[in-house]
Amino acid sequence: MQLVPNDDELPTEVASVRRAPAQKPAARKRMSGLERREQLIVVGRRLFAEMGYESVTVEAIAQAAKVSKPVVYEHFAGGEVDGKEYGTKEALYAVIVDREIAELLRAIQSGLESHHPRIMLEQTTMALLTYIEQNDEGFQILVRDSPLGMAGSFSNLMADIALRVQHLLAREFKMRGLNPKLAPLYAQSLVGMIALTGQWWLDVRRPGKKEVAAHIVNLAWNGLKGLEADPKVRSHDLQA
Repeated sequence: MQLVPNDDELPTEVASVRRAPAQKPAARKRMSGLERREQLIVVGRRLFAEMGYESVTVEAIAQAAKVSKPVVYEHFAGGEVDGKEYGTKEALYAVIVDREIAELLRAIQSGLESHHPRIMLEQTTMALLTYIEQNDEGFQILVRDSPLGMAGSFSNLMADIALRVQHLLAREFKMRGLNPKLAPLYAQSLVGMIALTGQWWLDVRRPGKKEVAAHIVNLAWNGLKGLEADPKVRSHDLQA
């Protein structure tokens, strides 16, 4: 008994399918060296943000990128930087941090272009919050568990920004009869307030970006407008 019909007994469409040779799966396009390096940077960025520096291994990076560990070593071999030896994971991390610092610096510098203190304050605050909004993984890497010997990138950047703000404040202080030598203190206070609020907002995301910026500027600007030439600590007087 013939249970399976011959091709001649099948409809034309079915018979043609049976006679057609099996199709080989399309070959996967091989990445170029630059494409593979970029892929590893993207994968590493995500893992460092999610797991923290100490928890990420070269094996985890290779597994997430679907490559072997030697491929990761090939693109991030490590080496000596400023007299310190860095391995593969440290080399990848350093590339990611350098990129994020450059991106954040570009964003903040655009906000510092104005010579009017209030506009500068608004633009700088919005620039930082916008960076956090669009690059939350990168910001997490910058402000969280940096490895020993590579820490302080974000704080160093904020110190550089404070130096820029300091010059603007010194000019305004002099015009208003205030002591310009105190400009560094106020610059550090302003930049620190914005940076710490940004770290808090990274996790909570409420209220919205513009509202957060408006309240930061409200506190800072109205405080600057009412500065006393010779402020005193009055806690003892208030408690008396």
